[in-house]
Amino acid sequence: MNDRVKLKTLVVDDSAMYRRIVQDVLEVFPNVEVVGTASNGKIALLKAAALKPDLLTLDIEMPEMDGLEVLERLKMGGLHTVAIVFSTYTTEGARITLRALELGAFDFIPKPSSGNLDENRDRFKRQIAPMIEALVRSKRMKSVVKPIAEPHHVHRVTAPAVFSRNAELSRAVAIGISTGGPAALTKLIPKIPADIGVPIFIVQHMPPLFTDALARKLDSISDIAVKEAVDGEAIHINTAYIAPGGKQMKVARSVSGNHLVIQVTDDPPENNCKPSVDYLFRSISCHYGKYATGVIMTGMGYDGTEGLKLMKQSGALVIAQNESTCAVYGMPRRPVEMGIVDVIAPLDLMAEEICRTIR
Repeated sequence: MNDRVKLKTLVVDDSAMYRRIVQDVLEVFPNVEVVGTASNGKIALLKAAALKPDLLTLDIEMPEMDGLEVLERLKMGGLHTVAIVFSTYTTEGARITLRALELGAFDFIPKPSSGNLDENRDRFKRQIAPMIEALVRSKRMKSVVKPIAEPHHVHRVTAPAVFSRNAELSRAVAIGISTGGPAALTKLIPKIPADIGVPIFIVQHMPPLFTDALARKLDSISDIAVKEAVDGEAIHINTAYIAPGGKQMKVARSVSGNHLVIQVTDDPPENNCKPSVDYLFRSISCHYGKYATGVIMTGMGYDGTEGLKLMKQSGALVIAQNESTCAVYGMPRRPVEMGIVDVIAPLDLMAEEICRTIR
């Protein structure tokens, strides 16, 4: 990392103990400079205006002014500060966290419900490290490269004639997504028509409870049905299935062999992810072959690349979200650089491109 790139960080939490833990961990990273702390949202806003931090670590549940209101005020005030929020491992905590992500939070970290101080400090360090790396990389790129407005259109890598010929064949859509995913999915899925005529399988990197809350949210605002997947259930068209947090999801043959079902397993993580995009994409390649559309979207890391390679080798079509509309251009980057992507599209045109591969 380039030590000249520093993330000025403001730590916001009503618990003095958590403020100390977060500050101690952040100060380990050479590219992070903790410029202040705040015990509630009102103080946080005052300090943010004065210190202009690059990053806020933000507790959601605080007295006087909670984290959601802080995010709303930051958005209204036009402050270009990235927020990582802390949430609770509860159904209500998951719902509130999704709202924070809609308001522009970069990512979230669940507060530990067990373990001693050292264990919680180590867990927090492991969770925030890739987020810090992604934010430092983004700031470094902005400091050395003059931003160029990316054309707001679809870039077709594959020849249109080939694309058109294959487009009538897709019978399933598989989506892999991570950081920035909930906000992106709330823009994408509601644009999918109710009669799309195929099932959609989604792996969003999230822990238990949060994927169910995301499925319920998307179902309430979309024309297609959206649900958290259940082991053994039959696959229906016009339905989106979200992999449960902390589990793996794949497509498999039923016991009778007559139809396809969803399998939710406790298989090990892949790419440190559970659910894993690669795990799903492999099964899509196996059971749908060239009759599938693979979609890779915003997220850190490279989960999904190996699975997309298999899908591409099977004749599937591959769509990637473009760099300028990704919260983190990690997961789409490698497939694009490897030349296994047929279409690169901005977020607001991705639903149209997905439908094009089916109809």
